[in-house]
Amino acid sequence: MNFALILFILTVVTGALWLLDVIFLAPKRRAEAQDELRAFDIDNEEALRRGEKSVVAARNAIAIRIKERPKWLEYTAGFFPIILIIFVIRSFFFEPFRIPSGSMMPTLETGDMILVNKYKYGVRLPVLNTKILNWEEPKRGDVAVFRYPPNPEIDYIKRIVGLPGDRITYIDKKLKVNGVPVPETPAGTFYDETKLLDLNQFDERLDDVTHKILIDRTRPSSLYALPTHTDPGACEYVPGGLDCIVPKNTYFVLGDNRDNSEDSRYWGFVPEKNLVGKAFLIWLNVSKPSRIGFFE
Repeated sequence: MNFALILFILTVVTGALWLLDVIFLAPKRRAEAQDELRAFDIDNEEALRRGEKSVVAARNAIAIRIKERPKWLEYTAGFFPIILIIFVIRSFFFEPFRIPSGSMMPTLETGDMILVNKYKYGVRLPVLNTKILNWEEPKRGDVAVFRYPPNPEIDYIKRIVGLPGDRITYIDKKLKVNGVPVPETPAGTFYDETKLLDLNQFDERLDDVTHKILIDRTRPSSLYALPTHTDPGACEYVPGGLDCIVPKNTYFVLGDNRDNSEDSRYWGFVPEKNLVGKAFLIWLNVSKPSRIGFFE
């Protein structure tokens, strides 16, 4: 059971108890407390007139109890407003994710906590993931979070390289979009702390987005299709790479760490319905606070 479904169930259950309390239980508690208060006033009329402290304190305790919920309601219906706010923000606006691997280095590193804009690619119903309102279309260069096509229970994050209808060629570690080489400029080296090696770094430009990619020249350039490939007929695997036509309503994605990323080159295309949103902000990295900030 995924977290979105758990949060939805919590929202429904606590909301139902909150309504039950507001409509039925709270008025009943107030009526019973008022009856008790009137009976107390009658039984202790003389003591209250004299202002006896113990009697006045007992009456105040009854008055306070009028406003109190039982503990079981306090820890269920009492949390409904907070859970509802979290549910709405997470479902329709922004959702946090943690980067689990180095496939998007140097843009994103393991341990980065990021925010994803959920409405960027359209508003979707929570849990069902059905789009109910269009917003913007994904663009080349966007860093997108999506549900992994072979297993939609898993969230992946990659960079969108190919749009529906595009011809994507990746041969000998060189990327072409619709027959045009994607510009890349050498940008020194990047030290991979996990693998203890230097990688060649380049500034790559996809339309209006310039970002860094990593290439490991020691790794072979050959590619292959996994058995879980979404549409093997759309790609031709050739010596040193592949040539694909992106099918309708799907996207071709790559990791920025090109030789350490399992992406569209292996398992195919991301259906539009699998898109979760556009990543745009690192809001926390415990071991590297300097990484906090916006990115492309």
